[in-house]
Amino acid sequence: MRFSQNKTIILSGQDVQKIVQHHGIDAVMEALISRMWKAFRKFDPLNTIIPKRSGFNYQNPESGLIEWMPLHGKGEKVIIKVVGYHPNNPEKYNLPTILSTLSAYDTATGHLLGLMDGVLLTALRTGAASAIASMLLANPDSTTLGLIGCGAQSVTQLHGLSCKYDFDRVLIYDVDDVALASFEDRCAALQLHVEIVPASIEEIVARADILCTATSVEVGKGPLFSGLRTKPWLHINAVGADFPGKVELPLNLLENSFVCPDFREQAIVEGECQQLDHSKIGPDLVEVAQNKEAYAHVQNQCTVFDSTGWALEDQVVMELFLEYASSLGLGQEIEIEFMPEDAKSPYHFINAISMVERKDL
Repeated sequence: MRFSQNKTIILSGQDVQKIVQHHGIDAVMEALISRMWKAFRKFDPLNTIIPKRSGFNYQNPESGLIEWMPLHGKGEKVIIKVVGYHPNNPEKYNLPTILSTLSAYDTATGHLLGLMDGVLLTALRTGAASAIASMLLANPDSTTLGLIGCGAQSVTQLHGLSCKYDFDRVLIYDVDDVALASFEDRCAALQLHVEIVPASIEEIVARADILCTATSVEVGKGPLFSGLRTKPWLHINAVGADFPGKVELPLNLLENSFVCPDFREQAIVEGECQQLDHSKIGPDLVEVAQNKEAYAHVQNQCTVFDSTGWALEDQVVMELFLEYASSLGLGQEIEIEFMPEDAKSPYHFINAISMVERKDL
């Protein structure tokens, strides 16, 4: 997409919805998985700088956090996602647990190139990342999916994985009976011909070939289970651990699994990897993607994808939707930044008025 030198392209939540409705949700997810796979395969840390995210967490007026996830594509642009995580949002404010925006900046000038909704895009890219991790780490003949946590993230987890696996059964669990009961209706847009069955955590862990955990378990209240038997080849996409002290999986399971973080430096601070001795943490997902054959053997053992969210995924989804928007003529261009006629005269607009007034005297 071409950017204006002085204007910023704004994609609202409605613009994002129109894009998905036009192309179809399956086509969008398939395109995102494909783009993300290519980005993982060609990722070079010398050309793309991704520091771990930072931010603020607090307990007042609500328990939550606001954090930022930056990426610098050298010689191109900087992308920053700002995300708010507030687990009380759905019940108290009828808002998603995760609210976010994505922005892009020109590294030649610092100009804000684009700003867009990140709520749906974050859910989409997280589902796509789990699909890629599962393709690399899970048993290719997996037919039973388990979902612990039936919030917004679980819908896109099911969607991304269903694009790559022909599941015959999905086992679901949530502490919230309303979320559990409404899950199948909330997945209606996916038009999946699969049996969705509420089950206990014990049954899900025992029967699943692939398991996704996406909960709002409180800090210090995890893990979600312990001491349960699993299939020898169980693969887990652990999505919910995104904060120091917040974990979903038991330590003994992690210690006996091939643990693959999306971003090691970040995962050891706030992911499942914060529980592990660093020597027990496996390679990042990018390394596995770039050396697929060398890690094919892990599909026969218990594996864990420690998904804390990685800014490269945000770059991929932002660029995809900017391309979609350009082809459909969506988005609004505005001059959000102050651009004086004389770059060295911040009060030029006042001086110009004064000059006109003096001429009139």
